Amino acid sequence: MRPDLVVDVPLDLPQDSRPLPVRICEGMRSLIMDGVLAPGDHLPSTRALSAQLGVSRGTIVASYEQLEAEGYLIAASGSGTQVNPDLRGLHRRSTTPSPPPSPPHRYAIDLTPGAPDTAGLATSAWRSAWQRACVKPRKVTDPLGSPQLRHEIAEHLRQMRSLLADPRQVVVTGGARAGLAELIQVLCGGSQRLTIGVESPGYPSLRKVPPALGHHIVGLPTDNQGLDPAGLPSGRDARNLDAVLITPSHQYPWGGSLSASRRVAVIEWAEKAGCWIVEDDFDSELRHVGAPLPALASLDEKRTILLGTFSSVLTPALGCGYLVIPPELIHLFAEHRRATGQPVPAIVQGAVADYLSTGSLRRRTQKMRRVYRRRRHTVIEILGSIPGATLQPIDGGLHAVLLFDGSEGEVVRRCRQKGVGVTPLSTYWGSTDAHAAGIVLGFGSHDDDTLATALTTIARVVADHTRNTGLSHNSAGTP
Repeated sequence: MRPDLVVDVPLDLPQDSRPLPVRICEGMRSLIMDGVLAPGDHLPSTRALSAQLGVSRGTIVASYEQLEAEGYLIAASGSGTQVNPDLRGLHRRSTTPSPPPSPPHRYAIDLTPGAPDTAGLATSAWRSAWQRACVKPRKVTDPLGSPQLRHEIAEHLRQMRSLLADPRQVVVTGGARAGLAELIQVLCGGSQRLTIGVESPGYPSLRKVPPALGHHIVGLPTDNQGLDPAGLPSGRDARNLDAVLITPSHQYPWGGSLSASRRVAVIEWAEKAGCWIVEDDFDSELRHVGAPLPALASLDEKRTILLGTFSSVLTPALGCGYLVIPPELIHLFAEHRRATGQPVPAIVQGAVADYLSTGSLRRRTQKMRRVYRRRRHTVIEILGSIPGATLQPIDGGLHAVLLFDGSEGEVVRRCRQKGVGVTPLSTYWGSTDAHAAGIVLGFGSHDDDTLATALTTIARVVADHTRNTGLSHNSAGTP
């Protein structure tokens, strides 16, 4: 019998005056009845089990023979001793596993925002980087992350975001949400309850992080140019905010960018309020109109913390991102990491550093910009002229917002019925405040033909909906 087929027998014998074989048989029956030993399991040999329990082999032989006589075990020539396969259903505990949770619904064409095109990612440079990282894995001893990767991230930010970052201020994170969670833990010192301003509407997954950690969020007004500085709290109310989470280069979902005057206004406000600015730099490299805008952190290194990720330019499956923090937070972050450990495996850090060092990410980003610009043009061509609907400007990123009159829930439902998954705009608000009806859709992850098919379906659904809504309104207004 193959040793790898033998199961462990976790016998815990009670210490009483009963004969040892009696106690062994009782323990074995309990393991079988409770499902710890399953029908058909191969048991250790009498010699092996006697050594495990520290008893004579004769005692184990007598116990096995008794259990065979009772029908719990069987002895098969060449197969050793097994739990009787005919005992299925005998257990006093139900061993039937709970049915797995139903998987989320998958639409024929899922246009969930934020998903990039990963079809051409596995190039020779990508495979070589992972091969080298796996063949010669290096231990990461610096609590803030691999020095090589932090250097390469700083170079990436210099070339792609016009940000001169000191590698010593770069912190390797497990992605945007993980990075924000760590930052909040460092800022609160483990005990203080923070109040964090978030854009409304804003990116839902990041907005959920502070409340999940026991902190409070307040909505900050936005428009088609991003965060509105005029809506920031003033006077004593400004002092109640510990940090604001904003997207100055590409507001999510409206798509606008903060003008130079607004950027200066936000920085001046944060300085007076003593408030941290957390700059969510998600997909800012993917600019479709003009060059990528400089990071807000390039204008202010005292109060602004850059939160970045490789999700949109590589793949969300990578689970790797970064923070660029002011000098005064370096020590606090290092102490936090010494207690909590490194969130990104050393092999992942090594592979990403290698990939960045070859210039492959810059080349891939430039290539994907051309692809995404073409798909953006397809979105504008198909959705840009629907009667009763308005397509918001798409200056960057991988998503589009389509506004219309009527019920967004009805449009989302009908699109999904036709196999196209879209997201209601209402999910981007952090409150029950009134908001425009619309849908948000991602255009990055599907090939051109599939995308065109999905967009045509959306256009028909929205056109029918707005026409019927208009007819309904006209009918209601007819005397």
